[in-house]
Amino acid sequence: QVQLVESGGGVVQAGDSLRLSCAASGYSFSSLTMAWFRQAPGKEREFVSRISASGGSSDYADSVKGRFTISRDNAKNTVSLQMNSLKPEDTAVYSCAAGPYYSSTAGDYNYWGRGTQVAVSS
Repeated sequence: QVQLVESGGGVVQAGDSLRLSCAASGYSFSSLTMAWFRQAPGKEREFVSRISASGGSSDYADSVKGRFTISRDNAKNTVSLQMNSLKPEDTAVYSCAAGPYYSSTAGDYNYWGRGTQVAVSS
């Protein structure tokens, strides 16, 4: 089993930055794809970003390209999401996830954190 715990959420103004972190524990972190998803109240969960097990591949939803950066440190069992130039539409609960292959589909991920709230005001 893998346990994931997010941190770093908060309340910011449009244009500000936040860095989210996800701390993982378990035996297989370095072999798993990691991803970030987000969900606003009353809306469906959406893919934000993913990164391969080695960190060699990553990509982003079109809505965050150029603003967000995903990274991982397998020695520390962490994955991060640097969020710059935040917009009100970025407001959501952000969750990290771990899964067996490089996917942008939530159903392909086996392990989930409970999420951290990001609120961006205008």
